[in-house]
Formats: sequence, C-alpha cells, structure tokens
Amino acid sequence: MASNIPVSEVYWSLVDKADKKFIRVRELPSYGKNRYDSYFHKVFKVYTQLWKFQQENRQKLVEAGLKRWEIGEIAYRIAQLYYSQYMRTSELTYLTESYIFYEAIFDREYFKENPQNLGLVNKQLRCLGRFLVVCLLLNRREKVQQLINHFRILLEESRRMFQETDFKEWKHVLHEMVRFIRVDSDFMNIRPLRYSLVLDAHFESIPNVSSENKRALHLRTAILCSYQNNEVKFTEITLDTFRMLQCLEWEPSGSFYRVRDYEVSKNGKEEGLAGGTASTRVMHLEDITDPSLPPNPQKTILYRPSATHFLAVLATLCEEMPFDGILLIYLSGKGDQDIPSVSVPGDRLDPVEHGSGYLQGHEMMYDSTALSSVHSLNDSPTLKMNQPDSCESYLQLGSHGGVNGLYACDLIPFSRRPLFLDISGTEKGDRAALLLSPASPSPASGATEKVRYSSGSQFTLFLTAPLQAFCQLVGLSGSKLIDMHNYHGADKLLSTCLAEWGSSLATDDSLDPVWIRVFDDPFLRRLILRFIFCRAVLSLYAPTFSQKQFVPECLPPLPNSFLPINPRMQSAILGIANVLGVASHFVFSDDPAEYDT
Repeated sequence: MASNIPVSEVYWSLVDKADKKFIRVRELPSYGKNRYDSYFHKVFKVYTQLWKFQQENRQKLVEAGLKRWEIGEIAYRIAQLYYSQYMRTSELTYLTESYIFYEAIFDREYFKENPQNLGLVNKQLRCLGRFLVVCLLLNRREKVQQLINHFRILLEESRRMFQETDFKEWKHVLHEMVRFIRVDSDFMNIRPLRYSLVLDAHFESIPNVSSENKRALHLRTAILCSYQNNEVKFTEITLDTFRMLQCLEWEPSGSFYRVRDYEVSKNGKEEGLAGGTASTRVMHLEDITDPSLPPNPQKTILYRPSATHFLAVLATLCEEMPFDGILLIYLSGKGDQDIPSVSVPGDRLDPVEHGSGYLQGHEMMYDSTALSSVHSLNDSPTLKMNQPDSCESYLQLGSHGGVNGLYACDLIPFSRRPLFLDISGTEKGDRAALLLSPASPSPASGATEKVRYSSGSQFTLFLTAPLQAFCQLVGLSGSKLIDMHNYHGADKLLSTCLAEWGSSLATDDSLDPVWIRVFDDPFLRRLILRFIFCRAVLSLYAPTFSQKQFVPECLPPLPNSFLPINPRMQSAILGIANVLGVASHFVFSDDPAEYDT
C-alpha cells in the first residue's frame, strides 16, 4: 500500500472490504461443505489482514479516533466466522478458535466502553449468548455458568438504565439458557458424549466384518432436525440435536484448552490469540487434533424447517455424498397420530406392523450403490413408505401440520437414487437397516409427566448417553442421588459389555449383510450396540414388562443371541443393576448369573 495514504484510510478501506465479504458469507446456505469453501477462504484472508493491520498500527488508529468496541467488533466477526465454519465442517479446530476469540472479547471487555450506549449493550448481550453456545459445545460448563451469571447481571443493570421493552427478547434468551443447563445438568462432565478413545472401545479393536464383495460404508454426513412443542433448546440447538451432534464426533485426545497468558508489550499491543505467535497457535491446535482419527462426519442442523427446505437440504447433501459415504438423517418431531402404522423406507423390505405405531426417529445412511438406515427419532407416529397410504401420515416439522409435514413418500426418491448409480448393475439395492424406537417412552421411576417430556427423547438419550438414560429410568437422576464409585463401576461394566457385544457381532455368521455394510463405521457401530443395550433394558423394565409399545425394534433382525431373553443379555443388565442397587426395577427370567465384573 502506498505510504502517502493515511493509515486511517487504509484501515477503513479494509473494514469496508471485510464487511462486504462477511455479509456475503453470512447469506450463504448453512449446508454444503465444499461448494462455498472459496468464499470462506477469501473472507478469512481479508479479516486476517485487517486484524494484523490494526495491531501493527494500533496507536495511530487510536489517535485517529478508533474506538475500543470497533476492535471488539472485528474479533466478534472472526469468532462468528470460525463458529460458522465449524457448523459446516464439524472440525473442532474451528470451534476452538471461535472460543479463543470470544474469550478474548469477554476478558478484555471490548464492548464495555460506554455502558450508556444501548447499541453496545445489545452487542455485548449478543456476544455473550453466542459465546455460551460455543462453551456448551465444548463442554466448558464452568465457563457456561460464569457467562450466565454475567448475562443476568448485565441484563439487570441495563433494565434499570433503559426501558423494560428493550430487553424482552434478552429475558427470553436468559430463560432458555437457564432451562437448557438445568435439564442437561445431571451427570454432566462425568463422561463426554463424543467418541472417546480413552473410555470407548478403540475403533480398530473390533474385527472388520465387510466382505470382499461388499465394501464398507462410512458415515460422512448427518442431517439433524428437531421439532417438539415446548422443547428444551438454546438458540436453534435443541437438547436432542445437541446430544446427537456430539455423539457423532471424536473426543479430542489432548486438552481442550491451555491456560493462555495475555501479555501487554511495551508498545501497548495485546498478545495472545488476538495477536499471538504462530508457534503458540500450532501448539494449541495440536492439543485437540489426533491425526490418526478419521474426520468427524459433517453435520447440518435444521431447526423447524419447512418440508420443502428439508428436502432441498437433503438433496444437496445426497449430491455431495462420496462413493463410500452414508448419510444419516435424525428427525425428532411430533407426528400425525391419526394413522398408527409403521414405516419401512427403502427397497425390497416388507411392512412390519407395530402394536403402537409411533416412530421416534429416523437416520438414513446412503451410498452410491445401496441404501441403509438407522432409526432414532423421537415421539412421532411411524409411516408406511411401501403402502398406498404412504402419503397420508407424516412427521411434523413445524407448527402448521400437514403444510410442514414430512411424508414417508417424500423420502422415496432419495432411497432409490443409489439404485440408479449402481455401476455393476448386479443388484436391485439392499434392504433398509432400521432401529425403530418404542411407540411410547417408558415411565421413569419417580418422574412426573412434565419432567419426563422436558428431558428430551428417552430413546435419543439411550443412544447418546446410555448409562445416564439407565439411571434416569430407575430414578437416579443426579450425582447427589448416586454413589459415584458405583456409577463409575457400572460405567466400566457397560463399556466391557458393549465391547464384547461388538466383537461377537463382528464374528457372528448370522449377521445380516445390511448390518455388515455399516458395522465397520465406529459411530454407527456404537449406535447399534447402544440400541441393543436400550432394547434389553426397556424389555426387562418391571413397570412396562411384556408391553411391546415400550420396546424398540430393529430391521432386519439382529442375531437371536442379542435378544433380551438371551441369558447373556440379561446377566449384563443384572450386573449393572446390582452395581447401582436397582435390580428390583427389572424382571429377569431363570435368575441369570450376574455378569462377571
């Protein structure tokens, strides 16, 4: 840049350029991993240039009238960009970078320059809310509580200074924050929802089951969608999608955060992430990256989408699917309860009649030659896809009934698409593989109807945090009500059972080829094994014993040795129940021997 141009003019020119690119990126769809990468590269480049320029010329810019909150605005937008890129790619490095920028803004109080400026107060509240989402996703619960307290104090101070009507929206945001944390507080930080190589079976420890003629499929993309009346949520992340999102990611092997000292050099320039050295940042990223792990599957969260928008996103994700990929669809919503029937999406699969006819979830896994599916939806009637009335019952995605209803027949084009791309031409497509949730959630011991439905989907909880779901079912709803030594003992026993079941399934000659195709993927395998545990627990639960509407099912069937009536399965549940002192909540046949702990 020419030296005769004033520093302030160069700076404001960069700000204008960065603003335009930021607005353009913000207006892009929130899905589609590859097609918008060039836009993000350009906007990151210009903001890096802007941030570096203001650091190198801080004193001159301040003398020219640069305000402290304007520096904070740049950092705030960089944090937003990193968070947006995490939501697109599911790469935790982006989420961590977002955290560090938000933390710098919070610690340095960039927006506290003029507490009588309503615009700056709103910026501060908005920044705190978005920082809180990042902390939730990174399980920084102490920081979350600190931010909520800070948010509450700032809101009270601002209400005294400004009109009450200016802060109705922020009062609602605070209510959502508190409600979300209260519901999700049981056993928090005891065990991560993410796949942990320390606590879960190593993904290479279970034998591969794919044959030479059937290549293994891997989870590459997931679409997570939820709509429930009065559901627990914060911003557009519901409790169920929050749990499922983390369940489909790797837990970092190193420390999430390293204590970083922000120093001020002699020339008054702040150091740290917002101005830290390259070597410091590389060290920080190495703490959270394990190069031996496969990448996290890309995830797209849709909150109360219209049916047409959902299908448009689904079509885009299918189009981008790699040849060995699986697309998982997680739908949690209220269904049309007038038509109690079961849905079986996919080709060559006969309808199966359910006694109750409710569907809690649906995850579809898809590749270029075949279709597979895993179910995990929440409190919604099942649908028939291969019956004449497949377009009569639906899953409700919004508040306008059929207008925002997702019909079973809506998914037929996506279930058939792989068949047209079968290059070998030797098959008509595989049967669907489904995990079908119970028609009704089992009543938790000591829980009221209101508490039961405000805690998220019971089936989703079993798939994402099985021991927490077990404890909630039998009335052990918090760390104050359970001996933590016993809890850790039960957790260790459950991990042993799941690992052994995984090895047994992988070597079982009767395992259906549909399950074989997906079983090598660590995330899907973990969901399948947790489904087996869920089915055994709910089948043996005394208050609903022998009532099929409270028991999940799977299609095609898993081997008979994994049915709840099998002595090996019952002994595992008995062992866990005895460790926690709740064996009386279950009904066992023939007094199975307790699992060897």
